[in-house]
Amino acid sequence: MTSSNATDRNSLLRRGLTLEYVTLGWNVVGIVVLGAAAIAARSVALAGFGLDSLIEIGASTVVVWELSGTGEDRQRRALRLIGAAFVLLAGYLAVQSTVVLAAGFRPHHSALGIAWTAVTAAVMFALAAGKARTGAALDNPVLRTEGRVTFVDGVLAAAVLLGLVLNALAGWWWADPLAGYVLVYYAVREAREIFSGHH
Repeated sequence: MTSSNATDRNSLLRRGLTLEYVTLGWNVVGIVVLGAAAIAARSVALAGFGLDSLIEIGASTVVVWELSGTGEDRQRRALRLIGAAFVLLAGYLAVQSTVVLAAGFRPHHSALGIAWTAVTAAVMFALAAGKARTGAALDNPVLRTEGRVTFVDGVLAAAVLLGLVLNALAGWWWADPLAGYVLVYYAVREAREIFSGHH
């Protein structure tokens, strides 16, 4: 590897780590904000999104660990951990959506929840795009895969936002749990690709 290539790779690694640290920081703050909003609105969807933030924190931590080392064995273990995060997310969303629909639970309106999920969706989509580009440039399947976790987080934020807005404007309390089933499919598909080696 030439000096120029080494410099470029180090720059890409720093960018990848920066993207992960921003993701970590955002989700740590998000757990606090979402917890407050969920309690105030008695919203299962907001509480669920807070748990999703915990999964994203775990996935980002895995990538930071992987980027700090080398070797295919470390990459394989990191991918399996991210795959497990997708499985946990799918399982949680399937249970949450079913329980909310079966119980007919109607949360209060949440201006804080609407504002936070709107901004979070934009931030997560931007971070996911950055991770995809950086992971491709580094030829790093772990960073690319975690970028898809971040993308799912953005889609989930948008789904929760849609549910909160429809509940506030039209009383459609069931919109959010229905959107959750779409994300279950996406998360299961990603986990299957990871564990089958098609990442």
